[in-house]
Amino acid sequence: MFYIGCHLSSSKGYLAMGKEAVKLGANVFQFFTRNPRGGSVKALDLADIEKYNAFHAEHHFGTLVAHAPYTMNPCAAKEDLREFARNTMKEDLARLELLPDVMLNFHPGSHVKQGTEIAIPLIADALNDILSAGGKTTILLETMAGKGSEVGRSFEELRAIIDRTEQKERLGVCLDTCHVYDGGYDILNDLDGVLREFDEIIGLERLKAIHLNDSKNPMGSHKDRHEKIGEGTLGLAGAANVINHPKLLHLPFYLETPNEAEGYAREIALLKGLRKAE
Repeated sequence: MFYIGCHLSSSKGYLAMGKEAVKLGANVFQFFTRNPRGGSVKALDLADIEKYNAFHAEHHFGTLVAHAPYTMNPCAAKEDLREFARNTMKEDLARLELLPDVMLNFHPGSHVKQGTEIAIPLIADALNDILSAGGKTTILLETMAGKGSEVGRSFEELRAIIDRTEQKERLGVCLDTCHVYDGGYDILNDLDGVLREFDEIIGLERLKAIHLNDSKNPMGSHKDRHEKIGEGTLGLAGAANVINHPKLLHLPFYLETPNEAEGYAREIALLKGLRKAE
C-alpha cells in the first residue's frame, strides 16, 4: 500500500481533515497539535473524535502524524521555555491517545549558543520526563537542515538523543527530504549510501515516516526552504527515487510543500503515477 498525504488544517476538526484527505486522494495526513506559532490549543471535541475514528477505519487510513508547534524548544537556555515544551508535549500525547493510529513529530530544538553538548542531554531529559507518563503514541525526532543552532542536523545528533532516552521503544525518526538534502546528505545521487549511513548510525527500524519535500536550495545549504515536488533541486527524479526505494516502500509519506488543496491533490496524483507497482 502506498500511504501518501499532506499537511492539513485542523481548524475544523478531525472528521473534516479526514474528509479533506479523501477528497485530495490521500490515505494519510499530518496536522498541527495546536497553534504552530504559539501555544494555544482548542478544547477536545470527543464527538468529532469518535466520528473521525469510525471514518478512519472505514477508509483504511494509514498512520497519521501530529506535528508539535514550532515554538517548542526542549533545549532552550531558559527553564520556563523548557518547561513549556515538556508540558505541551505531555498534553498533546494525552490528547493523541484518543486517536487510533498516530505519531507525534517534533523538531528537537535549537541550542541557542549553548552548544549541542548541553542541548542533547536537555532534549533527552525532556523526553524521559514526557515518556514517563506512559501511553502508546510514538514520538518522532525530525531530521533538520542545520539552520542556525538547530539540533538534529546529523544522524549522529539524533542517535545521541536516542541513546540518552530511557524508553527507546517509543522513539522513531521522521526523515525530511528537504532537510537532509539541505543538511548535506546527497539523497539525489546517493540515496543508497545515505540510507546505509542512517542504518549504521540510527538503525532503519527507527525510520517511521518521510516528509516528502523538494528544496529551493542546493545540497548542504542549511536553509530549510521547501519547494513543490519536481520544481526544486531534488526534482522529480529525487522524489521518484525516494518513494520507490525498496527500504522505504512500507513507510507513510507526508507532503509539506508550499501548496493549497488543489496543489496537494495534483502532487498526490503525480506521486501515485511515479510509484512503481509493488
